[in-house]
Amino acid sequence: MPRYYFNTRIDGELIRDPDGADLRDPDQAWTMARAMIRDILHDEETEPRLLRAAIEVTDEEGEIVLEFPFTEALIEPGQGSVSVH
Repeated sequence: MPRYYFNTRIDGELIRDPDGADLRDPDQAWTMARAMIRDILHDEETEPRLLRAAIEVTDEEGEIVLEFPFTEALIEPGQGSVSVH
C-alpha cells in the first residue's frame, strides 16, 4: 500500500507529518484528510486562523496528491459545490 503524508499549511507555514499512513489510494487519503480536519475544527478552542489552513497530502516522493482546505471539510457532501479532489 502507498504511504501518504498529511502536512498542514497555515498562513504559509508548513507543518510536516513525519509518520504518514499506509492507505489504499488517494480516495482513502481524501476521506482521512476530511476526518482529520473535522476533528480539529470540532474542538471549541480552535483558532480562527485554521479556517485559512489546508492539508496537503503528499506521496512518498513528496509530490502533492491533493490539497484539502479546512473550510471545505465544513460542507457536508451533497451540499454546495465541493471538489472531491
